[in-house]
Amino acid sequence: MSSNSLRGRFITFEGLDGTGKSTQIEKLAKALRPRGLSVVVTREPGGTATGEKIRHVILDSATTQLSSRAEMALMFASRAQHIQEVIKPALAEGKIVLCDRFTDSTEAYQGAGRKLGGEPVLALHRVLCDDLQPDLTILMDSDVASSVERARRRNQKTSKNGRSHKDENRFEQENRAFFTRVRNGYLAIARREPQRVALVNARGTPPETHAKILAIVCRKLRLSGRAQ
Repeated sequence: MSSNSLRGRFITFEGLDGTGKSTQIEKLAKALRPRGLSVVVTREPGGTATGEKIRHVILDSATTQLSSRAEMALMFASRAQHIQEVIKPALAEGKIVLCDRFTDSTEAYQGAGRKLGGEPVLALHRVLCDDLQPDLTILMDSDVASSVERARRRNQKTSKNGRSHKDENRFEQENRAFFTRVRNGYLAIARREPQRVALVNARGTPPETHAKILAIVCRKLRLSGRAQ
């Protein structure tokens, strides 16, 4: 099911942690809203009260001995609630939904990174997510070492300085081989679905990357004629 049937547009952002997804989503939202578009910014795992609780379980470094299949199941539990509570209602109202991660993340991290394979991920997506597909996916690509190091520094800083001592470091404890598999998994998705997935080199400055993303989105949504 494409979001076209739901009137709005569903745009997802993918890539390793540390590639600047959150920054670019906010920049895109600020660029689209003056064009008269209603924009919803959300994330996975999370996006709902239930999903945020699941996010804490999945990402907290204190969560130990979680099996790869349990991890994947929790991702889809959060996603199914997110689609029902946030994404589908927003699309039905004609809004632009910008989502930080979606099923491509599960295929890359659990399917490739955890070596569970892509087919179980796609099968669960068909069953639990009504096979909802993004209209456009921005895949932000950077080298593994710099992306992971940036993510580690960010999460450690948040854990130390945040009043809630938020800890989202569990994935950052993985080794380089894991993240290399994840990146390769993402690149395989991009090769498989070139009409949906736009590969963006995220190694430049944030303004440079934003310019690339905005151009892609404007072409996809045919926004060139709209007032700025």
